[in-house]
Amino acid sequence: MVSAIGGPPRYATGFSARADLPSRLLLDSTAQGLVRFDAVGQIEPGLAERWTVIDNGGSYIFRLREARWADGAPVTAEQVVRLLERRLAPRARNPLAPFLTAIDEIVVMTPQVIEVRLKRPRPDLLKLFAQPEMALLRLDPPAGSGPFRIAERSVSPLLRPAFDPGIADPDDQQEHKPEEDVRLIGERASSAILRFARGKSDLVSGGRIADWPLLALAELPRGALRLDPAAGLFGLAIANRNGFLADPANRAALSAAIDRGALVAAIAPGWDATDRLLPDTLDSAAPPQIPDWSLLTIDQRRDLARARVATWTGGPIALTIALPAGPGGTLLFGQIAADLRRIGIEVSRAAPDAAADLRLIDRVAPYDSARWYLANACAPCSDEATALLEAGRDAPTLRLRSQRIAEADAALNRDTAFIPLARPLRWSLVATRLAAWQANARAWHPLNRLRADPN
Repeated sequence: MVSAIGGPPRYATGFSARADLPSRLLLDSTAQGLVRFDAVGQIEPGLAERWTVIDNGGSYIFRLREARWADGAPVTAEQVVRLLERRLAPRARNPLAPFLTAIDEIVVMTPQVIEVRLKRPRPDLLKLFAQPEMALLRLDPPAGSGPFRIAERSVSPLLRPAFDPGIADPDDQQEHKPEEDVRLIGERASSAILRFARGKSDLVSGGRIADWPLLALAELPRGALRLDPAAGLFGLAIANRNGFLADPANRAALSAAIDRGALVAAIAPGWDATDRLLPDTLDSAAPPQIPDWSLLTIDQRRDLARARVATWTGGPIALTIALPAGPGGTLLFGQIAADLRRIGIEVSRAAPDAAADLRLIDRVAPYDSARWYLANACAPCSDEATALLEAGRDAPTLRLRSQRIAEADAALNRDTAFIPLARPLRWSLVATRLAAWQANARAWHPLNRLRADPN
């Protein structure tokens, strides 16, 4: 029994950048792509049993394994190519599409082999292909190739291991073992936590900061709470560049005034704070940029920020912050608002989708590229940074790409387009019987990798 925080799991003909976890888990569980993530967030075979990278990363050749759709029909190379092209079509609204523009064409080479040809080398292509958004799903009716199939369609579908590809007739499939089934429930965090505390589920997945305080209200088994070392963005995008926020120095003053150590300690002890956009060098040609104030004490930073606010002649400064609903969002707002009021700025809270001056970005990185961090933090950013990001995307060589990414990181740091606060906070509740569950940087836990292989 798996409770995923969100709405009822369902298939969708298109994608949304805000697709919730239950629907992503349903897609990942029943409709794998060429590759997929294992329990620790590493690449493992999906429809492709092996692959080769040639032309210095300009071409990926995939050899397909024998596989079947949920109705028992064989998966063909022609179908795989057609469905991949559908995933990349503009009408699909795939949130990964902006990071897959290097793909030139996808072709069938033999009945078992396809080739993905690139305009520019992309060493991170496999991690993008492993995302649920690149899972291959036939429509009308929806059908994938596993590792599970839907055995019972309901608000909370029952998932059963997919057909053995070596047995052509679905009616001849061996009887399954009930302990291999997974019931996938999409529900609010409060209901999921209560279900787990009562011993009625084995896993709560998809916990975020919004619902973190609810954990303190439940009597949970020792060791059940698990945190992922999630890599990604958690901070405030400068959504409005008018008035006080029009000046990069003023935006930097806001960032300097926030005591990140106190913020994370007040909400979730052990949560990692950060003051920079990039967690590491990644594919940039330079180490991560750090703000000019990073070596100052919090008192020194606040003195400088107060002085900056005092020079403003446009009247009282009042800002709105768009934050998620829930008690965790309230705690976060309280910490940020208190810090900004110390330097003379009044702050109010807005709903996540409302117009606001500052907006929380809370996203786990799908792959390890500095450009992903910069592109997602640039919402918006300066013309200089935007141009450098586009140049990095279109760079013909990896060396030139890494140089442009480093320049874009420096430009965003000068622009203060984003105020980093911490790593994304991701938590789960895990029963002891799910011995194969592993914390990982993707905060992604495939339903077929929860229990140890009995073999």
